[in-house]
Amino acid sequence: MNTDGAPRLGWWQQTWRLAAAAAVSVPIWLYIGVLLHAQGAGPDSWFRTGDPLVALACLTALLWRRRFPLAVAMTVTIASTASALATGAALVALGSISTRRRPVEIGAVVLAYVTASQFAGGFYPIQNPPGTFWLQLTLPALSAGIAAAVGMAVGARRVEVRSLRERAESAEREQTARAAQARVLERNRIAREMHDVLAHRISLVAMQAGVLDHRGDLRAEENRLLVRGIAEGSHQALEELRDVLGVLRADPGHPEPPQPSLDRIPDLVADARASGLDVTLTTTVTGTPTDLVGRTCYRVVQEGLTNAAKHAPGAPVHIAVEGGAGDELGVSVRNSPATTRAAQRPPASGFGLLGLTERVGLAGGTLHHRPTPDSGYVLTVRLPWPIPTHEKRT
Repeated sequence: MNTDGAPRLGWWQQTWRLAAAAAVSVPIWLYIGVLLHAQGAGPDSWFRTGDPLVALACLTALLWRRRFPLAVAMTVTIASTASALATGAALVALGSISTRRRPVEIGAVVLAYVTASQFAGGFYPIQNPPGTFWLQLTLPALSAGIAAAVGMAVGARRVEVRSLRERAESAEREQTARAAQARVLERNRIAREMHDVLAHRISLVAMQAGVLDHRGDLRAEENRLLVRGIAEGSHQALEELRDVLGVLRADPGHPEPPQPSLDRIPDLVADARASGLDVTLTTTVTGTPTDLVGRTCYRVVQEGLTNAAKHAPGAPVHIAVEGGAGDELGVSVRNSPATTRAAQRPPASGFGLLGLTERVGLAGGTLHHRPTPDSGYVLTVRLPWPIPTHEKRT
């Protein structure tokens, strides 16, 4: 088990680390051989065979230094007492455990290394000059300190790289989530616009086609009016669909065409009357609302007429719009029970009022819809209409 969170090493990375550990130890081993020869003792069998075998075992143990860091570090450090060639392996083990940056473990291994270095001379009959005790203590402590410092620096670098990688992955996940959310919101916006633009027009066309199919007692002039209304409604629906698709295909920096507002409601009512709906409009609005409020009001009336044409064919529809700046804008669309039965019930998407509720909520208003006691239906919306800033200053 890898306990330091470091990436797994390949065979080449392992090889050059072990080769470096062996290379560090070779000068020490040769120096001891020179001292033995100079003092007349000469290299013995342990120097030629035992020392290299112990060093080889220590280098082999380093292969498991990341799985069992403390056990391998202590074993190699203690074994280096009997082998000058294992000094480099002990320093590599110390540097490896130092990457974990745990002071107690590092201190224990450093103490074991310095202590082992003091007993290493017992395996070779080398006479040290007087007064070299502090040198024999300082050199191992200095080399251990350097190995520990390098290991801690490597560990800090690993933590930093891992943190940066996690932050990058987190930022990528957040970016993906934001992009997915933006796509969903854009799809919802497109669906709402398509519904607002086409549902009303197609509903009127469907109503006229239903009347033409259901009524067999119509005069020729009435038939021509209905056919003309179907043709004109279909043409207008195609034009509006072309406008919506043009906006979707336009450049992002290209401004959208102006949306219908409060002043277009009389035209909307006139189209509904021409299609056969019995619509009355009462308007007591003083002033001109903001684009958002006016556009929302227009869509409320449009959705109310669409639902009345779908679900209450032949029923009278009364629309009331009232309000003024500094108060609120109220819209009411009320229809009586249906007076005729449609030849074929038009399909209902179920998203008209849902999308309208979202639109009204974005404008800061409230929407209510309910059946009336006379089996009709009423749709009521209240929209805030704050006083414009330039009017507040005067």
